[in-house]
Amino acid sequence: MQLPILSKDAGLGNPEPILRASDADFLSRLGEQSAGMDRPTRQPDGPIATSPLPMSAEEARRRGWDEIDIVFVTGDAYIDHPSFAMAILGRVLEAAGYRVGIVSQPDWHNCEAWRRFGRPRLFFAISAGNMDSMINHYTANKKVRNDDAYSPGGKIGLRPDRATLAYCQRAREAYKGVPVIAGGVEASLRRLAHYDYWSDKVKRSILLDSKADLVGFGMGENAIVEIAKRLEAGESVKDLRNMRGVAYALGAKEQPPEFVLDSLLQLPSFEDVASDKVAFAEATRIIHNETNPFNARPLIQKHGTQAVVCNVPQLPISEAAMDAIYGLPYTRLPHPSYKEKIPAFEMIKNSVTIMRGCFGGCTFCSITAHQGRIIQSRSKGSVLNEIRKMSESPDFKGVVSDIGGPTANMYQMRCTRPDVEAVCRRQSCVHPKICKLLGVDHTPVIELMRESRSLPGVKKVLVASGVRMDLARTSPEYLRELAAHHVGGKLKVAPEHVDAGVLNKMRKPKNDDFEHFTEVFRDESARVGKHQFIVPYFIASHPGSDLHAMIELALFLKRNGYKPDAVQDFIPAPLDVATTMYYTGLDPFTKQPVYVAKALKERKHQRALMQFFKPENYFEVREALRQAGRTDLIGDGCDSLIPSRPPQEAIERRRQDAGDQFRGDFVHKIGVSSAVQKGGETEAEAERPTGEGAASKAASDQQQRFGKRSKKERRDRSTTGYRPDRSGAK
Repeated sequence: MQLPILSKDAGLGNPEPILRASDADFLSRLGEQSAGMDRPTRQPDGPIATSPLPMSAEEARRRGWDEIDIVFVTGDAYIDHPSFAMAILGRVLEAAGYRVGIVSQPDWHNCEAWRRFGRPRLFFAISAGNMDSMINHYTANKKVRNDDAYSPGGKIGLRPDRATLAYCQRAREAYKGVPVIAGGVEASLRRLAHYDYWSDKVKRSILLDSKADLVGFGMGENAIVEIAKRLEAGESVKDLRNMRGVAYALGAKEQPPEFVLDSLLQLPSFEDVASDKVAFAEATRIIHNETNPFNARPLIQKHGTQAVVCNVPQLPISEAAMDAIYGLPYTRLPHPSYKEKIPAFEMIKNSVTIMRGCFGGCTFCSITAHQGRIIQSRSKGSVLNEIRKMSESPDFKGVVSDIGGPTANMYQMRCTRPDVEAVCRRQSCVHPKICKLLGVDHTPVIELMRESRSLPGVKKVLVASGVRMDLARTSPEYLRELAAHHVGGKLKVAPEHVDAGVLNKMRKPKNDDFEHFTEVFRDESARVGKHQFIVPYFIASHPGSDLHAMIELALFLKRNGYKPDAVQDFIPAPLDVATTMYYTGLDPFTKQPVYVAKALKERKHQRALMQFFKPENYFEVREALRQAGRTDLIGDGCDSLIPSRPPQEAIERRRQDAGDQFRGDFVHKIGVSSAVQKGGETEAEAERPTGEGAASKAASDQQQRFGKRSKKERRDRSTTGYRPDRSGAK
């Protein structure tokens, strides 16, 4: 089987799907239920709609299962809701006739959890969860987060750092010879050499460190079904290397398969990108130019004596397939074993996904890299059907919290010229301006909004997903509908910045679109007698943003009366274009220099400027203004950002921060015994050495008490940490 790859010189036309006919149309046929369609190899036993997938051997036995086909290991709590990957993939496999067991947030210090269901018949499916585990654990300032939205009770520490590595290693230890397939956001974005912000290093492909047989990148429904079917048919893991949407590592003596040799595109090697930032930038450019599934070429990157091959992406799935996926039976609840609330579920439990993918191509966002640039939408009937089922639940209060996806108003939008779409390598369909071939008709989403809010039992349908403001500007009718019926008092939007240069580096629309959107939204809200607000989100320290750009943003916020409660610092996520800018200081597509705020002090200044109005930020803002030569903004006039004299709250906060720096056991404390209090000599004092040996004895005692001092002191942690300890493996 050969990869359907179109080279630069290939003619137009639709490439033949890589999946065999019996597999490629599985999801579509599942929705159509047409006569004569191939049936799954084995129908799953036991209840489906009334119970989640099993998380224990006892639950599997209650279904009548004597073995498990696929063990799905995830870093998230198991929630059987179509907003979560493990639920979708588990239900899709179940519909294809496979028995799936879920191992959620296992103890990674040994491999007992991986043995919970016995040896899986086909493979282990490994995912760190809905987020990269490092972003899940740490803030932009590399501090441990206080909570984990995907864990019961928001508890931290229930998954390791770089969870994919630990989970794959434990799967190998649990059962030798069982294929290990990694997927999810973390594995997808780390499939090739990448910059890791938390170690400040270029790391090699996750395939080499995890020892996974394959990494499935992108959305995985079709891929995971094909893997299961082909392994069941007796093919080996190596036979699966001709699939779309997978990456794999070659051994030291292995050569790339013949079917990719003619079209294989070589990336700069790991050694090159680790030592040469220009090479790293060039690798990023090539990777992002090969993301269109209709014209992408497979990639190869050498890592020492080995190499990693990344096949072309999966084709976008059809509307019928989307309907089939979201029409599968989900309980829409966390697994009943959880006793505490899971924050992520509480936020999305009454939301409905209507599409996936994003053609915005924002440089700081991983959605396009993971879900693809081509919009894949559900039918209107499928969405309305899900809302009807939600309304039948006794817990439903009549409010749909969100109908949307990565972007609320890209529903059913796509290129109007399929022949051009098949050869296009444009990174964004809307930047620097909206492509003239892009279909931007808002009629389908407007009709969906109207019909959804008219369903029995539905009081309100909100739009909480991000609205692309440049697209909304093309449809006044959409803005009228949105303001009149689909906002619960506050509408969240993400202009991200106001400086033209920074917006260009982000691939975001000009600030004029935000101002126009805000004005129209306020007018439409007033027209229907509603007092509604815009809540804008902005990013500090994004590549291209210096103190002058942040001062411009601060002035904009003041003039327009915005006071952000929370601000977002730029976090360099693996594979993002903006991450390459951060690491290399170069735009990967032009190789032109880009300003990057890397020093912690400047990042704090940029963050403080977005909340210049808070007294506790006074001294940070004042220092930033002085550094930028904008002392004209320090004063008591209406155009000033901060007053000339610090407020009392700022002084008190500064004293508190200074005290916090020295609070703790930084000096030796000698306990005072009753004998000393009475003027007597304690036993320790009586035995205290004097003379020549006193100094050496004191030093020896100190070393015994505190251990050998190192040049870099280690801070004690109150927890055991996230990193796996292999010493407990069995």
